[in-house]
Amino acid sequence: MVDERRVEETLDPENWDDLKVLGHKMVDDMIDHLASVRQRPPVMPINEQMAVAFMKPLPLEPEGIEKAYGDFKGGVLGTHMGLNTHPRFWGWVVGTGTAQGALAEMLATGINFNMPGGPFAPVLMETQVLEWFKGIFGFPRGASGLLVGGGSEANLLGIAVARNTKAGFDVRRMGQAAAPKRMVLYGSTETHVCIDKAVQLLGLGEESFRKIPVGDDYRIKVDALEAEIRKDKAAGLQPFCVVGNAGTTNTGSFDDLEALTDICQREGLWFHVDGAFGAWATIGGNTKPLVKGIDRVDSLAFDLHKWMYMPFDVACTLIRREEDHFKTFAEHPDYFGNAATMKLRTDYGLQVSRYFRSLKVWMGLKEHGLNKYGRLVQQNCDQAQYLAGLIRVSPELELLAPVASNVVCFRYRVPGLPEEALNELNSKVPMMLMGMGVAMISDTRLRGRLALRVCVVNHRSRREDFDLLVGKVREAGAMMLQKMGKG
Repeated sequence: MVDERRVEETLDPENWDDLKVLGHKMVDDMIDHLASVRQRPPVMPINEQMAVAFMKPLPLEPEGIEKAYGDFKGGVLGTHMGLNTHPRFWGWVVGTGTAQGALAEMLATGINFNMPGGPFAPVLMETQVLEWFKGIFGFPRGASGLLVGGGSEANLLGIAVARNTKAGFDVRRMGQAAAPKRMVLYGSTETHVCIDKAVQLLGLGEESFRKIPVGDDYRIKVDALEAEIRKDKAAGLQPFCVVGNAGTTNTGSFDDLEALTDICQREGLWFHVDGAFGAWATIGGNTKPLVKGIDRVDSLAFDLHKWMYMPFDVACTLIRREEDHFKTFAEHPDYFGNAATMKLRTDYGLQVSRYFRSLKVWMGLKEHGLNKYGRLVQQNCDQAQYLAGLIRVSPELELLAPVASNVVCFRYRVPGLPEEALNELNSKVPMMLMGMGVAMISDTRLRGRLALRVCVVNHRSRREDFDLLVGKVREAGAMMLQKMGKG
């Protein structure tokens, strides 16, 4: 018997028209924010007053969507100067997103569709996007793939498939401890840390990851790789995979993918490429030779939220042989019901509940077309070369690595100043640039020297922005030199 006195609740709004009005305001505010991002500094540090706003206790009773949005505007939107949406954000490898992509995200969350698989339009959309990617990178039609959250997961999936395929025993049933020989894989010393994490999570252990030295061009030394493989085989170990870099985080360098493919095919190894941002060189103009051979690899990881400028988060793994991919992850428990009789998207990765990531990709590619993205990739590389040219003619500055693509590593230099003091001086420059409201750049170390690092994966940047950067780096360096009593 139903208790008529009981009130059944919902999370739907009491008045849909009121929500529609507020929703329009949210869209207007966000588009205004993005449209004016160039007029604001790239970053504003969080002060104590801002931090306190996020220390309030959890509300137990409703405060309302208007209050929640007001707090967002005051505590986030009002203090968010730009960061990676800003035209002069060049720190790390972080994309900019687009206003149109934000609208696509609204549509995706409005549908709120779970993507395990099945004959549904969002699943067909992801399938179409994956077919597009196979065509772009020259993978065969029988290849498989999966959209995931980011490059770390995309690389983890690729190496997991490599391990399970090349192990020679049932890793899923027996576990890594059953390996008759230690399985080892190879990558350069410039390989991203997410590969280290993948090696750890897969139970291979850090000692199984051979870090091969790089040359002056920061590409893996092919002869050193071959020597290490021979050495490990002679020692009774089991080499199974080489990880190539299509665009390293530190310097934007590209390994020789053709040479690495030849080695892997000759030695019977899996060739996985971390192309987090650099895989997209394949759609550029004169950047295409950087990824020659990418169509021959066994697996490829790449992001869409980096050099394709799409909103976070979305990345992809492509696997040349669908059967290898399926055997690594497929599970069909009884509670999948009728769906257990078909191949699902969940059979190709870790997640069962999956976000509708393909919509922003599909809409972005349909809106702009692949050729425009290719021109933007080339534009970023041209901008990096422009910046390098400005550095070469500036007596106070020097390049610290070749500019292979879209990453420029340089420093403020002072003849006669010891390296330790130069490193200390340059380490202060990124924070000074932020304090000036100029730009967001990062720093790294190259052969013991601290480098200022500019990574251009930004569709909003203009050449005038790099003119400003160089002038302000020189200004910041001179100020630091004066503080050190050397000016």
